Amino acid sequence: MRPRPWRSVVVAVLALVAVVAVGGAATGLWGMLSGSEASQFRGLTESVPWDEAISAPTIAPRATPEPTFDLQQHSTSDPASPWVIVNKQHPVAEEYEPTDLVDVDGVRVRAAVEPDLRAMVDAAGAAGARLVVRSGFRSYAEQAAGRAAIEARRGFAHAERYSARPGFSEHQTGLAVDLDSGSEPGCNLQTCFTRTTEGVWLAEHAWEFGFVVRYTEANTAVTGYAPEGWHLRWVGRELTAHLHAEGIGSLEEAFGVVGGPEYVGG
Repeated sequence: MRPRPWRSVVVAVLALVAVVAVGGAATGLWGMLSGSEASQFRGLTESVPWDEAISAPTIAPRATPEPTFDLQQHSTSDPASPWVIVNKQHPVAEEYEPTDLVDVDGVRVRAAVEPDLRAMVDAAGAAGARLVVRSGFRSYAEQAAGRAAIEARRGFAHAERYSARPGFSEHQTGLAVDLDSGSEPGCNLQTCFTRTTEGVWLAEHAWEFGFVVRYTEANTAVTGYAPEGWHLRWVGRELTAHLHAEGIGSLEEAFGVVGGPEYVGG
């Protein structure tokens, strides 16, 4: 009688199971099989590596996406927003004035700025950097008077690089401050401020308190202003931590907002 076709397959499978169970005892099973069955079994075992034959497929765990920082939390155009961007392309309305100004060392700033400003001045002092708050909020009229004085003293070109036209100043938002060096007052409002103890400390630590050094040598082309190591802008610690971690050099770059050296309208 001819052997039934399925008998060879069944015998081969049983033999394979036995080999997996008893390891080295597999050679004794060859004698249990007919010549053709042994040949089939040998081909099966030689074509499939043992670790692949007995191991379940490995499924890589699905990667958890990194959380992204939400840059849509606040407006960049509303002057009352902590993230408003004011530059030569984005002015503030002449009549705008914050409604929550408070006094810090004789200057006015938005209420949200006060705790971080005081904490920063205290931390700097503990580290040997004597920060003096020089100016905060300026109204449209105050900015106009200050700009006119600088232009009369230093010329139009100098004023364009260092002093905003009225309506284009961050100081009108109440979110910006100018700081002096208590250790080297001769560098106040001067480019050498960045080399003072206070200027160096601010460049390294201002972000820890929610402030950015707004105008730096690296971002001049973007912001439109020459470097001012003394001019700080408060945006809150959450945003400054993001900017610091990502190495983002300006608010314009962070939010994709147009800036540059030219005023809107010329």
